[in-house]
Amino acid sequence: MPLQQHHNILSRIGSRIIYYSYSSNMTRTLFSLTAALVGSSSAFTQSPSFSNASFSNPPMTGTMQKNTFLPAGTELTKRSFSSLSESASSRSLSPHSMLFAKEMSTYDIDTDENAEQSLADNPITYGANGQPFSPQTVNGDAGNVANRYSSVLESMDLSIPSLKELPSQRPISSNDVFCNRELRLDNIRAIGFDMDYTLAQYQQPNFDKLAFDGAKEKLVNSLGYPKEVLDFEYDHTYWVRGLIIDTARGNFLKIDRHKYVRMAYHGFSPISSNMRKQIYSKTFNKQPSFTEKGYVNMDTLFQHVDAHLFALLVEMKDFGEHEFLDERTYEEIYRQVRECVDLCHRDGVIKDEVARDPEKYLVLDDGLLPMLRQYRENGIKVFLLTNSYWEYTSTAMNYLYHEKKVDEETQKKNEWTELFDLVVVGACKPAYLKDPYLNLFRVEPEDGSLKNTDGLFEIEALGEGGAEKFLEMGKCFQGGNWNHLQAMLETTAGEEIIYVGDHLYADVLRSKRALGWRSCFIMPELPEEMRIFNSQVDLRKSIMQLRSLRDELGAYADTLRLEMTNASFSESRAMEKKIEQIEEDDGKIKEKLSEAHRQYHSAFHPRWGQMFVAGYQDSRFGYFVKNYACLYTSKATNLGLASAARAFRTSGELLPHDNMLSRPSTEFVDAEVE
Repeated sequence: MPLQQHHNILSRIGSRIIYYSYSSNMTRTLFSLTAALVGSSSAFTQSPSFSNASFSNPPMTGTMQKNTFLPAGTELTKRSFSSLSESASSRSLSPHSMLFAKEMSTYDIDTDENAEQSLADNPITYGANGQPFSPQTVNGDAGNVANRYSSVLESMDLSIPSLKELPSQRPISSNDVFCNRELRLDNIRAIGFDMDYTLAQYQQPNFDKLAFDGAKEKLVNSLGYPKEVLDFEYDHTYWVRGLIIDTARGNFLKIDRHKYVRMAYHGFSPISSNMRKQIYSKTFNKQPSFTEKGYVNMDTLFQHVDAHLFALLVEMKDFGEHEFLDERTYEEIYRQVRECVDLCHRDGVIKDEVARDPEKYLVLDDGLLPMLRQYRENGIKVFLLTNSYWEYTSTAMNYLYHEKKVDEETQKKNEWTELFDLVVVGACKPAYLKDPYLNLFRVEPEDGSLKNTDGLFEIEALGEGGAEKFLEMGKCFQGGNWNHLQAMLETTAGEEIIYVGDHLYADVLRSKRALGWRSCFIMPELPEEMRIFNSQVDLRKSIMQLRSLRDELGAYADTLRLEMTNASFSESRAMEKKIEQIEEDDGKIKEKLSEAHRQYHSAFHPRWGQMFVAGYQDSRFGYFVKNYACLYTSKATNLGLASAARAFRTSGELLPHDNMLSRPSTEFVDAEVE
């Protein structure tokens, strides 16, 4: 990193650092870089700690007395917030031509199939001769946008007249569809949607409170839990998706892509760094994979209810005087919480209330109907695949279709089904996507009654056009499996189907891994994540620059240590002093980084931080989104903002060695030549 860049960042944080550098011929020189002191470093003012936040259920404090996984007398302590970083891929603005669409796959983006994917996430700043490009405007007067691309267009001898049509800055919106894996929409033959939190978005916390309050009553009235449970209040703001519930210990974990636990809470109480490592890192036999029995992944927004109710009961068990809870393990408590919440989705506690007052719980989206109709007009088959049963699906979809509560007679008509070629309810995902023996039933829309079908045998027995004839007898079904679905859609390969859903495992990971379907992940939380990231981008740049400086200082110190083995006594003493100074400087930087991390972390969430990141790595959640969601966006109707000819492109991905070499502050030294 150039001296001026280090000076700028150090000036902002108010540090005085002795900095060491070495020239390209590897001769080291020592010089002093004194950053201007800027008082109390207002840029890194610490945000209020979580303990000062206002919540409806403040965390219980004090030392655990009994019924805990910790040794007697051990006190839970708050750990420092972990450092966070950004990792994301962006998509290209340009849609791909529909030429030769029938001969190409949904994966084929470039017409030249032998071309390497462009590493477009780092601007080209040097030509083949190693000299900087001239920053001149090319291809007419296109303002700032031409300046953005002038270097690469000049070097490639390209003339792009349409460049002047682009805005001076590329707009990025939370309504955009972001791409992890290249995809051509014009080669998609069928698109499917989940309903809950996908086509049907819910008002929070109103909708969750139905399950939370219903589960409380079941725990007390049916299972004998203490009556104080009825006083619990729900607060969905405690939680983010991607966490893992350790049901055996009553813990909540955030892990990174390497399965390292970055932060942990027992109920609402933070677990100290040392205790966290003792439990999850320093095991004698093997590292936990967090897929073992007892670990539950919070992959859907529905699980916020389970998490909050379980955490409250963990606190009650640990700090209260309730013999009933003392006799039960954390795992038993979680299992009963899960059963009660699940029952609320099946026994009418939720469905009846949503049917009575849909405006209080469902969110209308005026882009929904036009999007679904446009897909069908473009010849793409559209299907609904949901785990909800017919009665609730009919209630929710009628409201979204008519944009108002309808009477019983209108609801029985189920006019919303005209939006779909095929409707499957009670799908039991993820089993639907992996068990080929599940039976398919036809649903009678007027009353929800079921009729047996012979599934694939019946379709085959109908002869030519069997799928079309089968659907003419009724296009609404319950259960079945992916074989039935693909036969009715008449698709021959998984890549011809894209499925849109909000459940990271059941909707995205399983359909992608097992069947090769293309996938689009729905994240209602994305707009807030993007808004905060944009507001914190300068702070993040400062953090990353300081990390780069620490790495560079550390590498130089390591070089000195190696040279000391062959140095004279006087030279060794001089090197020792340099290393001591580097270590002192490193401590200063580390202290400032800690402050910056705390501010950056708490801006996203006071407990869990940035959803996609854990430490400086992808979080487990971010890792799975990146690897299994071909596309992701904040709501399903954002797909309707793209034409059927759209080609989604990824940015280039770099390994650390290429990433470091791509920085303008680095210089390649060919060790083989030297």
